[in-house]
Amino acid sequence: MKRADGHIAQMLRTQRKHVSFHTPGHKRAGADITELSYSDNLYSPRGAIAEAEKDAARILGARRSFFLTDGSTCGVFSMLRCLAATGRTSVAVPVFSHPSVRHACDAMGLKLVPIPQETEYGIPRQPAREAILRALGSADALLITSPDYYGNFPPLPEIGALCKEEKKPLLIDGAHGSHLHFDPARYAGTYADLWVDGVHKSLPALTQGAVVSAKTQPWAEQLLAAVRMFRTTSPSYPILASVEYAVKYPRNEALERRAEAFKTQYGCVKNGDWSKLLVPFGKRCEAAQRFLEAHGVYPEFNDGNYLMFYLSPCTKGKELEKLGKLLEKLPRGTVLNAAPAGAIPIYSEEP
Repeated sequence: MKRADGHIAQMLRTQRKHVSFHTPGHKRAGADITELSYSDNLYSPRGAIAEAEKDAARILGARRSFFLTDGSTCGVFSMLRCLAATGRTSVAVPVFSHPSVRHACDAMGLKLVPIPQETEYGIPRQPAREAILRALGSADALLITSPDYYGNFPPLPEIGALCKEEKKPLLIDGAHGSHLHFDPARYAGTYADLWVDGVHKSLPALTQGAVVSAKTQPWAEQLLAAVRMFRTTSPSYPILASVEYAVKYPRNEALERRAEAFKTQYGCVKNGDWSKLLVPFGKRCEAAQRFLEAHGVYPEFNDGNYLMFYLSPCTKGKELEKLGKLLEKLPRGTVLNAAPAGAIPIYSEEP
């Protein structure tokens, strides 16, 4: 993206050097500022932030999109608030969802209707259509994760059609799928009434940068009220600028093709998301992680069975090549058919 393409970044560059008698306390002005006469206001945007959110909504296929500097968790809370505000009292949710879903349901007084999920070779599988249908029969709405932490997708077209048939809203936690807006068939916004993109996870935004969106005007009005409840009133302008930058970042199709070839070449587990390289190590996971980190390569996670390597359009080909050469030197262990370490169904008591 060209520098001039970012409304928020352009606004920040027009700032004159000045004496700060405003927050933040470091008093250095620069990009990390508060709401000033020229900087727009996230709570009630009229200038650069408003224009940036309007661009994001167009790119993401939304009626309205709202920038978040509090991560996807803020988006999950905002979406579930919309359900409560419109009289819904329950939501069907796969059991291996993000903890924020349970916390938001507790805060909003929503009944959580769990959708069972099985694990296969240590990986939680997306729930079956039949399980979703059963749970949805006892709930006012459905919230699913797409893609999940392992790069797997639910049957989005079927689920979207099912929710329309049942006249129940579909919410999607797309925290790990913001890079998929280039691929409408797999993008959450194609199917959902409300969805959240964690743009800092797989697009080049600063940590905590996210976007929550609504498909139609009635939901947009509800979402506007909800984000005002949960978004900070002291947002980070660098994060806001990076969110806009990330949403407008160009697709890297050459890297996508290379990543898919990498999966085959190096024995990665098959999944539907090019940005997630899942390598099985079994009992050798800890040793593999130590070896890689000693060579300057850090994976996204180690669940005791697999090492996951996250890519983004910013990943360089030479970095992928280095990873491949290191993986060639590492022995693989037997993968255990057990739930991944740290994966706790959201309806269970936490230890």
